[in-house]
Amino acid sequence: MRSLPDPSTTRISGPWTHHDVSANGISLHVATAGEGPLVLFVHGFPEFWWSWRGQLLALADAGFRAVAVDLRGYGDSDKPPRGYDGWTLAGDLAGLIKALGERRAALVGHGWGGLLAWTTAALHPRLVSSLSVLSAPHPLALRRALALGLTRPWRRVERAQVTAAGHLFRAQLPTLPEAWLTKDGAATVERLIRSWSGPRWQTAPEFDEVVRRNRAAMLVPGAAHSAMEYYRWAVRSQLRGEGGRFAEAIDRRLPVPVLRVQGRLDPWMRASTSAASTAWTGPDSVYRELAEVGHFPHQEAPHATNRLLIRFLTGELHD
Repeated sequence: MRSLPDPSTTRISGPWTHHDVSANGISLHVATAGEGPLVLFVHGFPEFWWSWRGQLLALADAGFRAVAVDLRGYGDSDKPPRGYDGWTLAGDLAGLIKALGERRAALVGHGWGGLLAWTTAALHPRLVSSLSVLSAPHPLALRRALALGLTRPWRRVERAQVTAAGHLFRAQLPTLPEAWLTKDGAATVERLIRSWSGPRWQTAPEFDEVVRRNRAAMLVPGAAHSAMEYYRWAVRSQLRGEGGRFAEAIDRRLPVPVLRVQGRLDPWMRASTSAASTAWTGPDSVYRELAEVGHFPHQEAPHATNRLLIRFLTGELHD
């Protein structure tokens, strides 16, 4: 029987340093590079901190303190049995900013990490100086698109978003989704990355390494269950009063600028859903689409993404 990878195997060596930081009652693993204003990178599903390797160095060279975190349940961070609700996950990021000794941070999130970055900026506004989200509409924009697609199937745009989110609904079953994710050495992770990415990236020399490392990270004990718990709370909370309270708490226009980056070929987070997030953006916000890019702009087009991030964070990017 094949042994499962130890969580420490996700501490990939490179021109960054690894640390464990206590925040919100758990230990979070981070990789850091550079000195200056804090930029906190938050990964999505089915990834871990390493997806930001191209941004860590670029932002460090641009004069920032770049920190990429393994979210609760991922990589070498703690994997407690609970705490995968939006309130607690936002508290993890807020606690991490404080534990890193900073008063504020620029948040950069992708996919699920982007949804959490929106949430953190709404629930802990004093801790966030700006927000950059990649392939991540506002949580309420996504909720509205899914609700319309389910209740009004004749609405083609929203129906397409529901179809794209099939794995979200698959996750609601007990136990089976974890087996679906980890079967055959986490082959599902590879299928998801391939189906969500643009065709150009899939022929890049680094693509096989990306697939291999993310498959291995999902096989870390507890990671697949934790990943599914994010999705389970997101759906099941809509059926309880907790979901209504959460929606009310984050339904506010942010007081800080927001950079939204969307791949035009993204089949999961639809461009139409991302564009509907304008109602929650703050002053001096910017929206950019990248051609020939799918769900992973930071990995598919790292140079273009880095230029956007640096220009935005230095106040040089405007609509």
